[in-house]
Amino acid sequence: MTVSSPSPSPSASLSHLVLIPSYNPGPKVYDTVRSARAQWTPVWVVVDGSTDDSAAGLQAMAAQDPGLHVIVLPKNVGKGAAVLHGIDRAAAQGFTHVLTMDSDGQHPAQLIPDFMARSSAEPAAMVLGVPVFAADAPRLRVNGRKVSNGWANLETLWAGIGDSLFGFRVYPIEPLRRVMHGQRWMRRFDFDPEAVVRMCWLGVKPVNVPATVKYFRADEGGVSHFNYLRDNLLLSWMHSRLFLGFVLRLPVLLARRLSGGR
Repeated sequence: MTVSSPSPSPSASLSHLVLIPSYNPGPKVYDTVRSARAQWTPVWVVVDGSTDDSAAGLQAMAAQDPGLHVIVLPKNVGKGAAVLHGIDRAAAQGFTHVLTMDSDGQHPAQLIPDFMARSSAEPAAMVLGVPVFAADAPRLRVNGRKVSNGWANLETLWAGIGDSLFGFRVYPIEPLRRVMHGQRWMRRFDFDPEAVVRMCWLGVKPVNVPATVKYFRADEGGVSHFNYLRDNLLLSWMHSRLFLGFVLRLPVLLARRLSGGR
């Protein structure tokens, strides 16, 4: 990889950062990081045990760019665990909010300032991207997420989750850390949907914002680690335990809804 000089970037935020978990992302990660840096400072990348040499490339970028910080984990621990590692470090440095985005170029970096602004306007809320798919998006993926969205809304008594799976979103850090340190789940592909359900259970309001999503073909540099059987089994197990948690919390959720809360 050829490392280019960073372009001028926004003034550093002391409260909100962009966090990009990354596992064997292919060359798209460099475009993703450059696009994020053009919109926001700081940007952190958590390299989740990648074996594709992207850690070295990203560290070379960070050596020339003080607004970019790269954390390299020695082995692959999963998306959720990588995010938890990042937010624990962010909290220790005084950050209060984190925008998560994927490293493969699918998420709209140009919307980072808009999402951060919505978060600043409603700091107690989580700002969820609702994907706007192009016509060439894989139909299996587009239609399959409707099942997860239906379960997530049932499990929260229709608290207003626009999309449970789209990982482009802003979280308040402390409620997310509380949720994740309180149990051992949501460490891998189950992170995104379980996070929004459990955050709703805590009373964190979802704010939904449309966001375009781009699926890249393999010949365009696209990389996907989605395994249809494995990951759908993981989601099925996740929703089974979340539904049990929903039943146990139902009196509290009903009381909150009747009182005008979420």
